[in-house]
Amino acid sequence: MIDFKTFAHLAHIDLGDPQLKPTSVEGDQLEAANTLWTSDDGKIEVGVWECSQGRFTARRDTNSEICHIVSGRVTLHGPDGAAKDVGPGELLVLPLGWEGEWTIHEKTRKLYILHSV
Repeated sequence: MIDFKTFAHLAHIDLGDPQLKPTSVEGDQLEAANTLWTSDDGKIEVGVWECSQGRFTARRDTNSEICHIVSGRVTLHGPDGAAKDVGPGELLVLPLGWEGEWTIHEKTRKLYILHSV
């Protein structure tokens, strides 16, 4: 039998001790995450992530990512210079091959879904 999983109160899920963000380019950013579920084939991962204020680079070379911002405010910067502000309750999609930067304006928490190829 295959059962379902539920996860409530994403704003309060314990993420453990924050660590230095390795791709940070501005600010002494700290990040923490908690993987909530992984598919049996390992291609889909669902979790909660949080990061402190600053700026970091990101690449989606091996997976796409769907993010639902739980709290905080960010600006995403694409490789063509386009920028988009995203805040609580908003959903964003970073397709396979996307690269750019995140500017975290205040501590931000997101629900993420990674789909690996």
